[in-house]
Amino acid sequence: MSAPASAAQRDRRAQLEDALARTRDRIAHAAEAAGRPRDAVTLIAVTKTYPASDVLLLAGLGVREMGENRDQEAAPKAVEVTAAGADVRWHFVGQLQRNKARSVVEYADLVHSVDSVRLAGALAGAAARHRDRPLEVLVQVSIDGDADRGGALAGSADDDRGLERVAAEIAGQDALRLAGLMAVAPLGWEPERAFARLAEVAARLRADHPEAGLLSAGMSGDLEAAIAYGATHVRVGSALLGMRSTLR
Repeated sequence: MSAPASAAQRDRRAQLEDALARTRDRIAHAAEAAGRPRDAVTLIAVTKTYPASDVLLLAGLGVREMGENRDQEAAPKAVEVTAAGADVRWHFVGQLQRNKARSVVEYADLVHSVDSVRLAGALAGAAARHRDRPLEVLVQVSIDGDADRGGALAGSADDDRGLERVAAEIAGQDALRLAGLMAVAPLGWEPERAFARLAEVAARLRADHPEAGLLSAGMSGDLEAAIAYGATHVRVGSALLGMRSTLR
């Protein structure tokens, strides 16, 4: 029998419940404005820097998709949440080093940030050895083509980071499943401009890989624009859990 919730736990649950209701309303209204059904958009609660207790509270409120961006935080958190009996799916949404592939494939259900042929190969090797089913992955695309930031480069002949080459590498691996694209709107860009360009890239990818229908785009500040341009998954952190600078 679990211990009664403390006053602090009850307060935190109420905060999350209110924030979740507001976020779900935003998603529903954005989908309606875009002429899309509400269930066409999946909410991912980005729980990075927040404790496993918040994940468990969100799971109790009906949120099943959780996002993390650092393996050293995500791996033990996933173990703790599983031990508590919560049924959640983990999305790895941050930049990933190849030496972390072994760890990530053991808990992640979907990796959003594959942006090189070498990283795809590392994940494929780890998934083949340590999973009993293929790992779903998204290619992270650079919207503005800045090679110094994360993201594969659309239209590039780069042997390692060209979007088409990365997608082909993933699609050719039995241990991986190419599920679609992920992107972050570049700083200084209007969200509509960024996500319009992303939608064009996604359409070209689907022409070659019809199975790659997922589009992970939009966060707390720009999810409406992302949904208008076809996002199937939105990654929401601060709008759900609060500003990290005040809660750390």
